[in-house]
Amino acid sequence: MEQTPNPRPRARDLGVIVGTGAPGPHNAITDVPGVRVGHVTLVRGDGPLRIGHGPVRTGVTAILPPGNNWYDEPVEAAHFVFNGAGTTAGLSLIDEFGRIETPVLLTNSLSVGTVYEGIVRSMVERIFAPRGSVPWFNPVVGETSDAYLNDMGGLHVRPEHAVQAIDAASDGPVVEGSVGGGTGMSAFGFKGGIGTASRVLEIAGERATVGVLVQSNFGGRLTVCGIPMDELRPPPSPPPSAGSSIMMIVATDLPLSNRLLWRVCKRAPFGLARTGSSGGHGSGDYVIGFSTTYRNTDALPAIRETLARQEGVIDEAFRAVAEATEEAILNSLFRAERMVGRDGHTREALPLDRVLEILDRHGARRS
Repeated sequence: MEQTPNPRPRARDLGVIVGTGAPGPHNAITDVPGVRVGHVTLVRGDGPLRIGHGPVRTGVTAILPPGNNWYDEPVEAAHFVFNGAGTTAGLSLIDEFGRIETPVLLTNSLSVGTVYEGIVRSMVERIFAPRGSVPWFNPVVGETSDAYLNDMGGLHVRPEHAVQAIDAASDGPVVEGSVGGGTGMSAFGFKGGIGTASRVLEIAGERATVGVLVQSNFGGRLTVCGIPMDELRPPPSPPPSAGSSIMMIVATDLPLSNRLLWRVCKRAPFGLARTGSSGGHGSGDYVIGFSTTYRNTDALPAIRETLARQEGVIDEAFRAVAEATEEAILNSLFRAERMVGRDGHTREALPLDRVLEILDRHGARRS
């Protein structure tokens, strides 16, 4: 499905400013040079759940590192599991070899296998078929559960949808909200989904970018810029069996090793906590990060040398990733629209007028 810009504003458009850092030109993970994002959204049917038939409220989101030959030109990578109630694929090789050699795709919890197959199909067609042989490689797929709105057990995401999401990926602004892997997701009892943000920082006179993309599908006490939104009183949340979780994808052109990326990934949950996450028992909360420049030893030499001599400058990246994660989560809520799914289950859009009213009452919004 083709994606069009969402009519709902982003947080920053309304004067909801997270932290002190400056965003990149698109305030998105695609501000990291070479990084691209693509979505495939699947919305079909209404009414009672008929497993295998619908209603369908799901999709796939692809995050592409630079280039098109990720196997021969992998990116340095790391991950951090804040809570492991999930089925994300590909993390063990990141631990072992410190790299990602495919796009990173996000979908629903029971479609990890078909999206994994889609990455394989795409890589074989793009890279390996012309060579006449296929090596072992390691697709990376993250997930959250959209079972409250979607016929998740119907397995409507197919390998070709993963291929299409990869093929659709582009730089520039990123469509957010109820799109791609975030189509059927919920957060804090409201409609959630895909959100993104970025921060530009400077070390040793050189500029770099940290970008974050989230797939929000978790619970807690919604907090915006430090102000609890208890007055909003969303409809009752779904039962715990409906699932929750968040995927946080971090990209940067800082020349960070696997070890330093791991340290940065560990700070993304600070942004998650600031939005009011309760870190619940069944919430699979995963961070996957990659550096686009570490393996290019000529890139950003002043930052590289400074990090080698004075590792404490990485504090700038810690601040940036926490702020970008918090803002990305808010964007996933601000941009998402009301959705009715299977069995009439409904997720209302976050009422932005009420949010702004509460923030203004506390003097927490900037004009």
